[in-house]
Amino acid sequence: MAQPVLVPIDRPEVAPKPISPRLRTQLVYFMIPQGTPGVPSLAEGEFWFAEAEVARWLDEGVFYLVSPLDTANMTEVELTEEQEAFLGWLKGHRVRHVRLVESAPVP
Repeated sequence: MAQPVLVPIDRPEVAPKPISPRLRTQLVYFMIPQGTPGVPSLAEGEFWFAEAEVARWLDEGVFYLVSPLDTANMTEVELTEEQEAFLGWLKGHRVRHVRLVESAPVP
């Protein structure tokens, strides 16, 4: 199985961040959608994260999801250790724009 890696586009001096396949599927919880004011055009496999939102999630230790069964209400979800480490990496390095790539298989 290949190891997903996040490559910072806006901060090329920052080392890429390996992530788990599980976190790979959760990036959509934290990304800012293309078309939102201030978000550049994104290519396939690219994600944009807002600094203010990243800081808020880290401060609160939670994020919010809309339930597909109840779109009128949001569910508060506690950050996992891996999500917190990922958000800390974004904040610590001031990374907003990343490309998801699959690296070589992990032995």
